[in-house]
Amino acid sequence: MRDVSLTVPQGSFCALLGVNGAGKSTLFSLITRLYDSTSGRIEVAGYDARRASRQALARIGVVFQSRALDGDLTLTQNLAYHAALHGIGGAAARARVAEVLALVGLHDRAAARVSTLSGGQKRRAEIARALLHRPQLLLLDEATAGLDVRARADVMTLVRGLIATQGVSCLWATHILDEILPADHVVVLHRGRVLADTTAAVISAGQTLAEAFLQLTGLPEGAA
Repeated sequence: MRDVSLTVPQGSFCALLGVNGAGKSTLFSLITRLYDSTSGRIEVAGYDARRASRQALARIGVVFQSRALDGDLTLTQNLAYHAALHGIGGAAARARVAEVLALVGLHDRAAARVSTLSGGQKRRAEIARALLHRPQLLLLDEATAGLDVRARADVMTLVRGLIATQGVSCLWATHILDEILPADHVVVLHRGRVLADTTAAVISAGQTLAEAFLQLTGLPEGAA
């Protein structure tokens, strides 16, 4: 990563746009302290991620590309386990699990084994897990990867709805251009560098977002 700087305001959606290998997952690993940084500063809700990592991490909910739920357990069992990891137990955990399942539209699948859920339902379940501790910032790394068009649209609608109703912020890492709306805040990341940090409409400037992205990155046609 080279001189990467970006801000995600509270209650907003920010698309981190880049092809595979651009550095999106590396940036998420730095924010979540899976990787340590030797320079620079990462701040979450006013807390320095290196000096006050516990406070910073407590305010982040993460959905990585890899699954974090156990397919052999029910959705409720999975979420109760993850609630316990956040120090939420007993009646408080049961209430919170029910609350997040309702938020993501899976309350009717609470007793279902995760392995029986569709791809889109599994992704919504991962988002429910990330919401258990009431984070202020959601990090979603290629959250729609492998989903069909309908499931992708459902996940996008869910996330945008959570921002509007719950006031969370979202850093949405993606390489799928049609997930981005003209008014969205977009950070274009390429080879570990930020090439643009403004709205999709400004980046496009009369072109399609795909055309503007290819010009910015110097990638060949068909890469976006």
